[in-house]
Amino acid sequence: MFDFSLGEMLVVALVALVVLGPERLPKAARFAGLWVRKARAQWYTMKNELEQELANDELRRSLQESRQSLQDTEAALRDLSGEAQQDVAAAAPPTALDGTPDGAPDGTSGGPP
Repeated sequence: MFDFSLGEMLVVALVALVVLGPERLPKAARFAGLWVRKARAQWYTMKNELEQELANDELRRSLQESRQSLQDTEAALRDLSGEAQQDVAAAAPPTALDGTPDGAPDGTSGGPP
């Protein structure tokens, strides 16, 4: 997280020893360690929350794409269904109101008796 070399850490420890003295240095080190631990915990918490939000956004985006794909497929199927109904209607012979084919007044198919 922090780029401290061994030499830099030794200089900081030496300065802390001179400034704080040997009596207060252990207490100050524990206090600093506590704050570093809290800062790391806060950092990891924020990182996890951000990752969860990104995952949720990705899931929402995927769901939206799936819905759009489903709607597109539904529209294409409706168009195909309409075209198929038109083709069937155009291919079927017209019928009279009484259910007999046109041109066959006695209920026969219009062929020879």
